[in-house]
Amino acid sequence: MTLLNVPVIDIRPYREGSAAEQMAVAGLVGQACRDIGFLVITGHGVPSALIDRTDRAASTFFDLPLAKKMALKRPKEDQVRGYSAVGDEGLSYSLDEATPGDLKESFSIGPIDPPDEPYFTGAAAGPHFAPNLWADEIPDFRASWSEYFTSMSELSAQLMRIFALSLDLPEDFFDDKIDRHISMFRTLRYPEQREEPRPGQLRAGAHSDYGSLTIVRIEDKPGGLQVMNKAGAWVDVPAIPGSFVVNIGDLMMQWTNDQWISTLHRVANPPRDKSDSRRQSLVFFHQPNYDAIVECLPSCAVAGAAPKYAPISSGDHLRNKFLKQTTFGDSAVEAIA
Repeated sequence: MTLLNVPVIDIRPYREGSAAEQMAVAGLVGQACRDIGFLVITGHGVPSALIDRTDRAASTFFDLPLAKKMALKRPKEDQVRGYSAVGDEGLSYSLDEATPGDLKESFSIGPIDPPDEPYFTGAAAGPHFAPNLWADEIPDFRASWSEYFTSMSELSAQLMRIFALSLDLPEDFFDDKIDRHISMFRTLRYPEQREEPRPGQLRAGAHSDYGSLTIVRIEDKPGGLQVMNKAGAWVDVPAIPGSFVVNIGDLMMQWTNDQWISTLHRVANPPRDKSDSRRQSLVFFHQPNYDAIVECLPSCAVAGAAPKYAPISSGDHLRNKFLKQTTFGDSAVEAIA
């Protein structure tokens, strides 16, 4: 039976159990990725103290006066670093759907202290290892965010190994494709809505994610994360204390030749009669190495049929998508060449 709601899966047996228990977890994860593209994981092993520190530092930043936040504004349209103000981005534009700017603000970082080597500094690396911006006036901001980025990188590697088992591949199949990943950690603040949104305006417009997978820590507040299931209905993602929401992105869908789905999702506006609706989410967008070529996996090929997608590098795909999001669809091909 097809899953029409987001399942909750305990991955502790994969981390600590027998081979049979690991395969059982992989089976559950594979079904979720095929049916709805989202799952909630428990038993992930990330310390709650680290999550709380990171969230607290982010909250302190968002509470700063706007002028101080704007001093750390994203330096370039194609650099996912620093601060973006409310309305600066429109996620729906990544799917070529025009809507007003999203009712959220954000702060983003990328890989921490990449080595001073040609792979990371040369022209081919583009903006993927651009320097991070830091709110150094906030105690523990740099330390907590750096530790969180590392922890999410490790959890993502575990999930990619679970994915490999789910897809009848060697467990380490993805290891050499993510060992120099170009992931992004972004904290999102959704302010209380004291004014009526414009027609079609949401906290985050309907979109799919771009990369291999996303790991999100969400709050149980009004106006939350919703997923469109295969029946065409928007369903709420459960906010379970101590859990993470995981979803796959467009690259994983392409890798699997559409056997897994990168699901349309959004962050809805809170009901107009609800107070205390401010939300904050910690979002880790896992993205393979910029030169990793994403093409139909051997176990996902259909006999006698060509793959649905042409091969593409992880880096090119990410830059194309993000520029549409930040320029509201006005980015030109030459801007990303």
